Amino acid sequence: MNELKVIENELVPVYETSTGEKVVYGSELHEVLGAPSVYREWVKRRLSDIDAVENEDFQGVEISTPSGQTKKDHIVKLDTAKEMAMLERNEKGKQVRRYFIQVEKKYKTASLATQELSPQLQVMINLEIEQRRQAEKLEHVANRIESIREVVAIDTTSWRDDTGRILRKIGMECGDNKSYQDVRAESYQLLEKRMGVNVKQRLTNKRRRMADEGICKSKRDKLNYLDVIADDKKLIEGYTAIVKELAIKYGVA
Repeated sequence: MNELKVIENELVPVYETSTGEKVVYGSELHEVLGAPSVYREWVKRRLSDIDAVENEDFQGVEISTPSGQTKKDHIVKLDTAKEMAMLERNEKGKQVRRYFIQVEKKYKTASLATQELSPQLQVMINLEIEQRRQAEKLEHVANRIESIREVVAIDTTSWRDDTGRILRKIGMECGDNKSYQDVRAESYQLLEKRMGVNVKQRLTNKRRRMADEGICKSKRDKLNYLDVIADDKKLIEGYTAIVKELAIKYGVA
């Protein structure tokens, strides 16, 4: 199942192997379905539920992340993916299953139609298909450039929303290996190390000062590390720089 090429990307990316087999990545299917459990648990359960056979219905693979780490993924045949989607027993699962059926029909019809054409026309059609695939690659590059612009554009006025959005993207990109909370914690650790501050202690001190000022406990409890960072211009600058570096490290910029 090597040499995969994207042929559809409307809902779940669908790939075609060098032999014409239509497949999907398990992690991408899991993300679109919005399953509450982590990928490794979900895919193990679903493949077992449908009695899927390794190297026949699916293939386990190691995927390199932008950070240089590797994560376990699965290349799943479209028939198997349809069953996995159906087992979600919700509207999203039904939607994904219908989408896969439409993809199958589309390419089955196209295959039958091209078989009736002359060899010359078949060559022309295949060339056009390849050109479209190249266009999709260019679109991916354009999206990548836009992500870089988004990271570079972080400033000290909208830094809270901007850094939060980037950290969530990192969490989604890394999948099972690193959650959003893990990335957020890493950003604070780097801030403390680089700026020589104890953010936790500063938060405690801020809450005490607010208590002395008579501010209610519920409001004090809502404070977090970002509120501490917001009190110090240098910390804001340092934190935004750290988040930009994490975006590059984890490949979302």
